[in-house]
Amino acid sequence: MRIKNVIFALVVTAIGACQKTNVQEIPFNPVTMDEVSIDAKFPPSTFELDFDSNGSALNGHIYVANGAGPHPTVILLHGFPGYEKNLDIGQAMRRAGFNVLFFHYRGAWGSEGNFSLTHVIEDTLAASAFVRSDTAVQKYRIDPEKISFVGHSMGGFAALAAGAKDKNVSCVAGLSPADYGIRGDMFTNDDARSGFAAYVNGEYLLGKGPLKGITGEGLLQEIDENQEAFSISKQADAYGGRSVFLTAGEKDTVLPPSIYHRALVDAFSAQKDVNLTHQLFASDHSYSWERIALSTSVVNWLDVNCR
Repeated sequence: MRIKNVIFALVVTAIGACQKTNVQEIPFNPVTMDEVSIDAKFPPSTFELDFDSNGSALNGHIYVANGAGPHPTVILLHGFPGYEKNLDIGQAMRRAGFNVLFFHYRGAWGSEGNFSLTHVIEDTLAASAFVRSDTAVQKYRIDPEKISFVGHSMGGFAALAAGAKDKNVSCVAGLSPADYGIRGDMFTNDDARSGFAAYVNGEYLLGKGPLKGITGEGLLQEIDENQEAFSISKQADAYGGRSVFLTAGEKDTVLPPSIYHRALVDAFSAQKDVNLTHQLFASDHSYSWERIALSTSVVNWLDVNCR
């Protein structure tokens, strides 16, 4: 019995040593792991808020990172109309030490005003001004010199279009970004246009949907009338000295990468002083089966380029 007890004790000790060693050797991964050490005075926090854009109050919230900061801050921009909000990526970015502001554009999901793509760009610029305001900097522990835009789909369009105008933003990421200056099938094929209009009008819904102040026909007209202004690929020269990250999904049928991603990569690659990173995933428009991979790539890119 004594021999068995000694062997058991040795096995337990060995297992404990291995477990201790493994814990020490595993590096912290903000995409898949919770934070271990929390600042008692300045813990991670979430604040509900709104801010002004051209006289309308925009609803949102901000994830504030652990510690006194000041923290680099990401403005996370959702697509059209905003069912996929990418808040899993937002939480990972916060665990990596970034504040994250998420909001709804005018006329979307209860924010005041009417929805339009022009307003989406203006609202993104208003969000940038808000996080750099003295009040926000102090309350949310923000580093106003380290602001980034990260947007998906239409939010990628918003990030890149607003980023071209706002040189205070040092990093911009477009995740399967739309370029409404590119006349893909969605905007030239009659059946595709009518289907898009029906989607905007919420004809598949029981209620009125999450957007107000816009119709499918009106949105198509806005895109038609602003083809030059909404062309992201033609604004790549505004990004000199800054970092850009472009991603796409190989199985994306909403914004096929052969049409949209390729054109944007070519346009930004042609600018010698743009720090461009681009990546193609094996997933669909929403990265439905590569969420961890997408989060990892976004967080790593921010960590290297945007602190």
